[in-house]
Amino acid sequence: MVNHEIFMKECIVLAKKGIMNVSPNPMVGCVIVYKDKIISSGYHKEYGGNHAEVNAIENSIDKKILSKSTLYVNLEPCSHYGQTPPCCNLIVKYNIPNVVIGTEDPCSLVKGNGIKYLIENKVNVICGILENKCKKLNKRFFIYQKNKRPYIILKWAKSKDGYIAPKDQEKSFWMTSNKSKKKVHQWRSEEDSILVGTKTVVKDNPELTVREISGKNPIRIVIDRDLSLDLKRKIFNQQSETIIFNDKINLTTKNLIYVKSDFKNLVEDILNKLYNLKVISLIVEGGKYTIDKFISLIIGMKLEYLLQKKLL
Repeated sequence: MVNHEIFMKECIVLAKKGIMNVSPNPMVGCVIVYKDKIISSGYHKEYGGNHAEVNAIENSIDKKILSKSTLYVNLEPCSHYGQTPPCCNLIVKYNIPNVVIGTEDPCSLVKGNGIKYLIENKVNVICGILENKCKKLNKRFFIYQKNKRPYIILKWAKSKDGYIAPKDQEKSFWMTSNKSKKKVHQWRSEEDSILVGTKTVVKDNPELTVREISGKNPIRIVIDRDLSLDLKRKIFNQQSETIIFNDKINLTTKNLIYVKSDFKNLVEDILNKLYNLKVISLIVEGGKYTIDKFISLIIGMKLEYLLQKKLL
């Protein structure tokens, strides 16, 4: 009996290689198996490029064997035309008889339609192999699709006695180590965006890039209601795109995007606007005031979920 989990684990390992380059798409890996051996593999390398299934099929040396093989993929194959043609069509074209899927795609354009198409075209489909691991891999994508907002990470450093900064901080204060700084830069490279408030920019003058590692810079986001910040601050340099949520204007100039916002419901408005901009993940790296605002919203979201499920 074939151990499907072994091959699905390989799909997950492959999928992770795309973590810094595929957003807003999910991370997807694919292996093709013949007589219990992997004969080809591929993963989604970058947004707009071939999907994992396409790369795995193209990497197959002997296309004739495909009609006797099993294709494994951690996410349901797409069934619609987007940046690329539907993967389902290609699977059927090469007469691949068996497809094993980790989890259904939550995107409304797919969501079971890929599985339905394959079954209608006489493909044997098994779905739900290592489903929880496959969902966890693409937690950003699942939250974005289901909740219509970015996946949120709150990040701060705290001293042993519970402080995140001196009470009367007037200038930049650094309490962590070079090792932790490098780790934070790695985290930044894996997420779409990073947000700070006005006070953090004034006191710390952060650049919010990934200088300590090799990787992509996140989109920088700053809350500057009155547009009071000096444009000579590092966050406004040319190293990465910067979105400025404010109460004055909508304007795009060079790499700066000014977005007029609703400051009565600021956090909700930011999340809605980032969703529309296809930003699927957000690190909040602000001070106490900004982090508290997001914590309050997250607590509210959890309470609403529990009420909906009648668990409260």
